[in-house]
Amino acid sequence: MKENILVINPGSTSTKIAIFNQEGKENFKESVSHSTEEISQFHSIIDQAPERKKIVLRVLKKHNINLSSFKAVIGRGGILKPLEAGTYTVNNKLIEDLKNSPREHASNLGGIIAREIAEEIDVPAYIADPVSVDEFTDIARISGIKGIERESLLHVLNIRANAFRYAQEQGKKLEELNLIVAHLGGGISIAPIEKGKIVDVNNANDGGPFSPERTGALPNKALIHLCYSGKYSEKELIKYITHQGGLVSHLGTNDVREVVKKMEQGNDYAKLVFEAMCYQIAKEIGAMATVLKGKIEAIVLTGGIAHNEILVNKIKDRTGWIAPIVVYPGEEEMKALAQAVIRVLNGVEKAKIYS
Repeated sequence: MKENILVINPGSTSTKIAIFNQEGKENFKESVSHSTEEISQFHSIIDQAPERKKIVLRVLKKHNINLSSFKAVIGRGGILKPLEAGTYTVNNKLIEDLKNSPREHASNLGGIIAREIAEEIDVPAYIADPVSVDEFTDIARISGIKGIERESLLHVLNIRANAFRYAQEQGKKLEELNLIVAHLGGGISIAPIEKGKIVDVNNANDGGPFSPERTGALPNKALIHLCYSGKYSEKELIKYITHQGGLVSHLGTNDVREVVKKMEQGNDYAKLVFEAMCYQIAKEIGAMATVLKGKIEAIVLTGGIAHNEILVNKIKDRTGWIAPIVVYPGEEEMKALAQAVIRVLNGVEKAKIYS
């Protein structure tokens, strides 16, 4: 019987595979690591697609998992043109745009591999909630320079999964709710959700609070001086602000647990930087509360560093007056992808057509 969902999540150094049933129970998972040597033999990320597909099929065969048991296949959504949130049927146009995406990212392989496997067993292939989801209002796009628009790039998959989780626990529809959802991980995305739509967000690579790895918003003049200092090439500076900023820049680590250890050992600078990150997260939540005009049912904190109680309590201390705070720590991308398919299969939402 076709009763299972195959979930494929390609990352830069791994390919994650999972199987869920239609009730959302995970029956199988495995993560295959890829060495630098293995990856470096390919000219581009897209060139890795045939080999990554073989890896997925080998894993399934090794565990005697029959392809005929799958009702649908879903891959992680890649960097596409701006689009509405939701679950998308993988069609030819979507494949074309994944293969020709202006930004190389391993997630671009998700829909390609899912489509090829799904075609072999005659079932639908999907992606869901890629990072390029854009539901901004017109006013949210305007920046202070004509011709430079604010861009919607965020941790949509985890944000939407936990917004749905909150709605389900309250016995409500997401379309009825106003929420602020803060994804707190290596990068930080804080999104106001108005009646189910993500109407604004800090682009985690460009603004908002600094995070374990990213600089967040920076003083403009100082950044311009850095650009012309001769110390960095354009590529090096982009890497700095997206992977070597935040806690890494200040304290040499992206691990919040290590920062807390430093604090416990009496490191006053670690304490100051940690509290500054919490302060900036809370400040961004406050800013997003104005987007929703203060009409907010709940603030949802999620992502890997939401496991840290000290951080959560500091954010609660500054924002608890805005709305009740709910904490869903961690980031379950595989489950979120499976749930996106389940919502379509159960008729909760319709699969969208990419065009």
